[in-house]
Amino acid sequence: MRKLAIGAALSGALALAGIAAPAASAATPNLVFSVVTVNKGKAIVVGTTKTVNVPVSYTLTRPADLVIDNKETFAAVILYRGTLRTLDNELDSAVMPVCTTTATTDTTVTESCTETIPVDPGDSLYEAADATTWKAAGLYAHFDGSVSDDYLSSESDVAMWGSLATVKVQRAAQLTADASPEPVAKGKTITVKGKLTRADWDAMAYKGYSGQKAVLQFRAESGKTYTNVKTITSGTGGALSTTVKASKSGYYRYVFAGTTTTAAATATGDYIKVK
Repeated sequence: MRKLAIGAALSGALALAGIAAPAASAATPNLVFSVVTVNKGKAIVVGTTKTVNVPVSYTLTRPADLVIDNKETFAAVILYRGTLRTLDNELDSAVMPVCTTTATTDTTVTESCTETIPVDPGDSLYEAADATTWKAAGLYAHFDGSVSDDYLSSESDVAMWGSLATVKVQRAAQLTADASPEPVAKGKTITVKGKLTRADWDAMAYKGYSGQKAVLQFRAESGKTYTNVKTITSGTGGALSTTVKASKSGYYRYVFAGTTTTAAATATGDYIKVK
């Protein structure tokens, strides 16, 4: 399991949590994470090279006497796959959350918090199973100890509150279209080829996505919108190929609506001149 990135002191928090399910104890203050929104409610789409920065916002209500200094005491939201008892994978922020006080009582402080969780496909995602629905958890951790060359003492208190929100993590898809021959006489046959691929986080490359429906669309040279022509299924290696009769000059493209694990994709329209 990866180490948490929120500061060196916090890096052992999830390792500790992996030994036993974290639960609030008498020493653990009661934190309430609410109104958790991940990536503005949209799926997180990840390719093979670019880090995707995921915004997270939430409301945190904490005891008025609890000081979160981000040195010994921490609070944040993480994303995880699996359960808190058995974390299959987790994602966390590289920097501390930014919180603004919105309300106070004699016993509590309520804050509006934001943070950014970077998703680096080369570091954060390992396998096809990561393309699924993830959950958000609120994390509290406190570390208190001293260390010198000849002495080490440390006490820790970790708690997590899970299933606060959900978000899909999807593989990015790529789609191409190539119409030929060009130019072509009116009434003759046009072949439109293409390829549907998606991110493979094991190989860190885009690989063919076969057995998927793709819609061939056409836009006339003088038109502004595309219309559906036909639907075909991707073959070996994600290959696409179909034929149509040439009627007028314009652009052909393929559109893939996406699946639960893979994001939608639209090819760039390929222009063909009809004589």
